[in-house]
Amino acid sequence: MFDIGFTEIILVFVVALLVVGPERLPRIARTAGLWVGKMRGFVTSVKADIDRELATEELKKALAKQAAMPELEELIDGVTGEPLQAGEAGAAAQADSLQHSGDSAAEPAEHDRQK
Repeated sequence: MFDIGFTEIILVFVVALLVVGPERLPRIARTAGLWVGKMRGFVTSVKADIDRELATEELKKALAKQAAMPELEELIDGVTGEPLQAGEAGAAAQADSLQHSGDSAAEPAEHDRQK
């Protein structure tokens, strides 16, 4: 991110040594290190939150895309004979699959011939 070389770090250390003095420099360096660690932890948690939100939004979009499939709604309308509301399409498909799972092998064939 920042292009800081070894010579710049040594220059900052020498200036800090001259300004602060050798007695307080270790304590200030430790405090600065703790603050940098806290900032890195904060940035990491923010990145993780953003990634989670993006994944949630992508999942919502994928589910909405699957729920709004016109082919599926047309197929369900053709089978049931009545149009469905947007939220009912998934529930009707699940109920239809549960209903047909208990049918015998001959009954679905008759159902297909009736169409």
